[in-house]
Amino acid sequence: MAKNPEHRDLFPGALEIMILQSLRLKPMHGYALVKHIKQVSEDLLQVEEGSLYPALQRMLREGWLEAEEGISAKGRPTRIYRLTKAGRRHVEREVVSLERMFAGITRVLATARS
Repeated sequence: MAKNPEHRDLFPGALEIMILQSLRLKPMHGYALVKHIKQVSEDLLQVEEGSLYPALQRMLREGWLEAEEGISAKGRPTRIYRLTKAGRRHVEREVVSLERMFAGITRVLATARS
């Protein structure tokens, strides 16, 4: 099956940055993170559960997140993820690095159009 050119895979680390940045706003459970990323990206980005939960587990092991048991809006047990101080420091560094990289890419694309 041919891949839809409108749907590209994220580069390594992009999902983690989006999760961490989203959790800077407030603690959320997994489904709320998926909805938040989709909504903020105006449906351009869709995070699959098969990617989300392994990423959350990696970030818990790294100490960037902590999780506590909670109850979803529908009354179901869930895990609520919260950013740690280490996670906040990590995402701040990564966002600066990402912004610099995008600035460089934008300059290259701009010169190619000239």
